[in-house]
Amino acid sequence: MASNKSSALKIGDLIELTIEKVAHGGHFIARHDGAVIFVRHAIPGEKCTIEITSTGSSFNRADVVAVSEPSEFRVEPPCKHSHRAGCGGCDFQHISSAHQRTLKSHVITEQFSRIAKKEITVEVEEVGQSLGWRTRAIATTNRNGKLGFYKSRSHSIAPVDNCLICVQGMNFSEISSHELKGDVRVEISASNTGERSIALAPTRGEEKARLTEGPAVLHEVVDGRTLEVSHESFWQSHIKAPEVLTAAVLDFAQLQPGEHVLDLYGGVGLFTAAIIDVVGDSGHVDLIEGSKVATEDARRNFSAFKNVTIATGDVAKLLPRVSAADVVVLDPPREGAGKDVIALITALKPRAIVYVACDPAALARDTAYLEDHSYSLASLRAFDLFPMTHHIECVALYERAEVS
Repeated sequence: MASNKSSALKIGDLIELTIEKVAHGGHFIARHDGAVIFVRHAIPGEKCTIEITSTGSSFNRADVVAVSEPSEFRVEPPCKHSHRAGCGGCDFQHISSAHQRTLKSHVITEQFSRIAKKEITVEVEEVGQSLGWRTRAIATTNRNGKLGFYKSRSHSIAPVDNCLICVQGMNFSEISSHELKGDVRVEISASNTGERSIALAPTRGEEKARLTEGPAVLHEVVDGRTLEVSHESFWQSHIKAPEVLTAAVLDFAQLQPGEHVLDLYGGVGLFTAAIIDVVGDSGHVDLIEGSKVATEDARRNFSAFKNVTIATGDVAKLLPRVSAADVVVLDPPREGAGKDVIALITALKPRAIVYVACDPAALARDTAYLEDHSYSLASLRAFDLFPMTHHIECVALYERAEVS
């Protein structure tokens, strides 16, 4: 029945309805004659006119074209490019910053309820301002060489003269004013020490980006320690994220001198840098990371530490070589660690597992896997490290259940 009702909708249909709730992924749920519609640029409780943009057997997509009864939380987007035909990078600029965090909290609750079968509530904590936070960006030029970002669910580029969520040191408006070739990916990195790097690559094909400006290795200072981060290596996008996440990880881990810690998906060593100071000379850190560039950075960052071991490769393949660990810290890609890696981690019987996650759905799924192996969620924090977008960063603590 739902399939028939969904197929009755056509692209271009205009419908007036009331928005129900926020959904994971930056859209909002509405229904029309039993058909589910994912709507962009809405707010729960609003009465809107929407335009159907795509149809399917299980759900449809739409954009808001008019709002007859706006939410009290609706605001004027600070960026002129934030509209249905514009840049697809920011999902929530039309929502007050405080309510963005409330909606993200609802998303976490819903994901844990649906996937992990756990009823939780968590406050999404504010971290600095909603604009001027992003230190890494990938922009693209259109065929005419105009710099911008992809439109939502599209291969078309929306030209953007300035990106308001980027840090001032990126000087995005200056880059966009240059004459650039068409169909080029522009990778921009800005460090907290004032460095900026730009690398270019064709949008088609697998050609590696070529550095055209700035150092190949940037320097980031976190809690007084300088880390080398290659332009190609992963680094947290929010300017305050490294210190905020490091503090949260240490608070949950409650490390002791002499402990053995695994830093999985450890990148250039952001968490290792903080962990090694606590476990001291008698402790040990094993960092495992799949990116060769990142582990080369990590080896330089910890060349003076004999008690830091760095391995390059698939975490699932390298973990069986580890026989024990007191604490495991993991910061996997968006898709999460997965069932096999969780099984390998829990087989080590660490006293604590600290999980840093950028996708609440993946975190909820892995929470269920952890509980299958007698590790329960002991504490959870969430941070608004991607303001104006639907993304959320969480840090979760899991502890082994006592078996009588």
